[in-house]
Amino acid sequence: MKFDYTFKNFFLFVGLFISVGCQPTEDSAPSEADAGPYTIVCTIGMIADVVRNVAGEYAVVEGIIGEGVDPHLYKPTRGDVVKLSQADVVFYNGLLLEGKMTEVLESVARTGKTVQAVTDGIVENTDYLLSGGSGHHDPHVWMDVSGWMQVVRVVTATLQTYDPARAETYATHAADYLEQLALLHRYAKAAMATIPETQRILVTAHDAFNYLGRAYGIEVRGIQGVSTESEAGVRDLEDIVDFIVARKIPAVFVETSVADKNVRALVEGTQARGHRLVIGGSLYSDAMGQTGTYEGTYIGMIDHNVTTIANALGGVANGFKEDKKGVVNYE
Repeated sequence: MKFDYTFKNFFLFVGLFISVGCQPTEDSAPSEADAGPYTIVCTIGMIADVVRNVAGEYAVVEGIIGEGVDPHLYKPTRGDVVKLSQADVVFYNGLLLEGKMTEVLESVARTGKTVQAVTDGIVENTDYLLSGGSGHHDPHVWMDVSGWMQVVRVVTATLQTYDPARAETYATHAADYLEQLALLHRYAKAAMATIPETQRILVTAHDAFNYLGRAYGIEVRGIQGVSTESEAGVRDLEDIVDFIVARKIPAVFVETSVADKNVRALVEGTQARGHRLVIGGSLYSDAMGQTGTYEGTYIGMIDHNVTTIANALGGVANGFKEDKKGVVNYE
């Protein structure tokens, strides 16, 4: 990947600044005697939410890429570089999700700061990872709650190493959060199972939902590839229109972080063929909802997606938050 000349020179300047002025010291990690929390910076919201649940009050957690923003295309700002350079710990997804931030992350890591890819534990299990095309892995692992639970373990181990005095506290926080995620995973399975088998087909703007499809038994088709940098051509759209009409798919979905023009083109194309197709809702793919809302949490994001998909495709799902013992009884 290439940066423009001016921006790249800025990264080099910041890297030099970090290496000269911010070398780690033996007492750089916090201790029980420290008065205030340490700072953690995360690239995407899904990671930041995990870290907040594990770190609790002992860290101030900041995310860089906010709601409605596509991480595949995101270019770090000067402010982002400063945040990363001043953080005590940095977490990122890996698997080339943050492609345009790679040089910055590498520069920060060279200073000796804790910079951790949360998918490291998943990468070790090559049978789990899905292909993203062009020889790369699909980075959207958060779409399978059982896979994302491994990320919680990586975050916990990293914080325990950085701040060993609170290792037991982080373990307790993680155990509580993992219990919630285990219930969410079971809800997702049960909700998807309410969709009639012939209608378990998810068509979205880009291929961000393949882990979800494998985990919860639903076929997935994306108009664009795994990265939104790929473009969908007329032939691609025509092929998916043919697929929708042949399979009698009732609904397709837009995404909050991807333009909806291609999905709307599918609706128009199928209508011209005499097939009624509706937009079943808006899904969170590469970014969560607005900060401070339920959908602005990882659990809320997955709950929204699963419930929206299930109901639009003919299933019956009350929602993980609304009714844990309702129509889809996952207990």
